[in-house]
Amino acid sequence: MKWIRPAAVAALAVAAASCASSPKVPQPYPYPVQPPVQQPAYPPQTTPVAPPTGPQPYGLPLSALPGWENEDHLSALHAFGAGCPVLRSPSRVCQTARDFLARQPSPSDARSFIEQNFAAVEVRNDDGSNGLLTAYFAPEYPARAYPDAEFDAPVLSRPANLANVGDRAAIEAGSAQSQALAWMRAEDLFFLQIQGSGNLTFPDGRRMRAAYAADNGQRFVGIARPMADRGLLPRNGTSGDAIRAWLSANRGPVAREVMHLNPRYIFFTLSADDGREAVGAANVPLPARRSIAVDPSHWSYGEAVWIEADGGNLIGAKASYRGMVMALDTGSAIRGKVRADLYIGTGDAAGAEAGAVRHPLRMWRLMPRS
Repeated sequence: MKWIRPAAVAALAVAAASCASSPKVPQPYPYPVQPPVQQPAYPPQTTPVAPPTGPQPYGLPLSALPGWENEDHLSALHAFGAGCPVLRSPSRVCQTARDFLARQPSPSDARSFIEQNFAAVEVRNDDGSNGLLTAYFAPEYPARAYPDAEFDAPVLSRPANLANVGDRAAIEAGSAQSQALAWMRAEDLFFLQIQGSGNLTFPDGRRMRAAYAADNGQRFVGIARPMADRGLLPRNGTSGDAIRAWLSANRGPVAREVMHLNPRYIFFTLSADDGREAVGAANVPLPARRSIAVDPSHWSYGEAVWIEADGGNLIGAKASYRGMVMALDTGSAIRGKVRADLYIGTGDAAGAEAGAVRHPLRMWRLMPRS
């Protein structure tokens, strides 16, 4: 997701640092200061696509999937039982699995249940190209109820003029008829918008959950490649942590210009943090490492999926990700048949891992046999 000559960077950074703190709303964010309020949720705009229909059973036996022998089958079945009810037309296997789990099966029983009730059908891109796995997490960021020189980026509510707000630069210049629900560091807000949700902590100890409310309809543009093209970061060093560190070190007009390369902008609702895992677009808590964001024009929320992703090339990347996951979310950068964003969990460790995931991906749809 993620540019400017080093000399200009240094000069502008010095200029930005010389600005004194002020209780007034810093420019270029001319939004009224409002205390955090809960706004009505804005539902996902995409109609789920039904999985393929046809005679059952068909496809591969699950024992043929790469890594099946090493799977934690009981954990996988629990994830399925928690996520399958969100399917528009849940299969018989969904309720059967939930009843089966209530009897506290053993791991071997769980494996037998899944193998007997599912078959695998690989999903391929039309041009035969590799898919892509990335990852995300529920970040925790400091926030303020009112702006200052450091916390000068507003968390905006869904605007009344959503259809006419324009791109990121226009919104930051004041085009959206929104309320400022909280204030964050600009680089933190940028990453919160990429993740789509997160937790905000305030100096008085309050914790609020920021959840997706709407977006400006603009195409997501990653800034990692442009930053590498301009020599701001090495090509194998464009992890989330590296990008965030650069934006923080160059906070102000220089970093803001880089962030403007991504015209997509996310608006949020705020509510009290209830301590649960983040909730995805399917409106259920996301089980860590067992849920993915997908393109809802190719997948339905509540589908079971097998992923295999090997050979990440970013600094600090893990070697592989394999396992059964549930399609429970979507994201602005998640487009295509063989494209997934794996939810890692909450906090700094999850964020560090998620930022280094960029792996070639294969995906199988796990089809109920009845």
